[in-house]
Amino acid sequence: MRLLKKGDKGPDVKQIQKYLGVAVDGDFGEQTKKAVERFQLHYDLRVDGIVGSNTLQMLIAHKGKVDEVDLDSNPKNTETNQGQFIENYYLPKGEYASKSYSLKYCYLHHTAGRENPYRVIDSWGRDDRGRVGTEFVLGGISHTTGSDKYDGVMLKAFPDDGYAYHLGKTGSGKMNKSSVGIEICSMGYLDSHRRTYVNSTCIDSQVIKLSEPFRGRIYWHKYSDKQIEQTHLWLKFIQERDQIDMKKGLQELIHKHGATKAFDFHEDAYFGKIEGLLTHTNVRKDKTDCYPDPRLVDVIMSL
Repeated sequence: MRLLKKGDKGPDVKQIQKYLGVAVDGDFGEQTKKAVERFQLHYDLRVDGIVGSNTLQMLIAHKGKVDEVDLDSNPKNTETNQGQFIENYYLPKGEYASKSYSLKYCYLHHTAGRENPYRVIDSWGRDDRGRVGTEFVLGGISHTTGSDKYDGVMLKAFPDDGYAYHLGKTGSGKMNKSSVGIEICSMGYLDSHRRTYVNSTCIDSQVIKLSEPFRGRIYWHKYSDKQIEQTHLWLKFIQERDQIDMKKGLQELIHKHGATKAFDFHEDAYFGKIEGLLTHTNVRKDKTDCYPDPRLVDVIMSL
């Protein structure tokens, strides 16, 4: 098969599109290019959107995995009404449940998968904790090298009508079933020597110093500009898709208490009495995700 790139047409392009799980029209357009780039990103290939010999070999080797998906009802890639590109990278069946409640809550989290969102979802699929995960996972920048390979890559872990457990123990059992969540790839808090909770060192470009401590910590792994941008678009998309009032929750708490206290634990949130947009720290005293980055606060207040 010849090298394939944007602008090419024909049966070879159709075969590539079948492997990728995108619309099969034989036209190598922008959506096909994006799908190739995501595939290359995931399998540590050179990300250029061109199907050369290495990419083709990997596509052929992994086509069985793609073929298991119903390509008509579950396209590999989707674009939201906010112009946001999201890759469907679903957990195995049985690792999420069917949604049965109307949605009232939206939660922001950090994740333990470093900057790689694929690794995060893969780990959920392999663990023995049951149906654990969030609907969305947002890639970031490596805190040790500054690599932006996964920065801004947004993955969707299960279908719109699915849910998984992402809050742990709270005062209300309905909150997992009535909420949508996003994991922002971040190492979270740092000590005074810029070390993470796994004792790795965060490079200077990936450190943010807050104006006042949050949960006793002043240094944190910095959210990337793409993460802030994608979170903003995601919140607007969820607000429209699920009719969750994003002006409730954190925005009201920030008006009342200021950002630092607003991001902290609130008993009413723990018991499910505060609806709208919240973070994991609002409902768990033992968590440190997320923190009040001024740019994130600006996003929340703009909704």
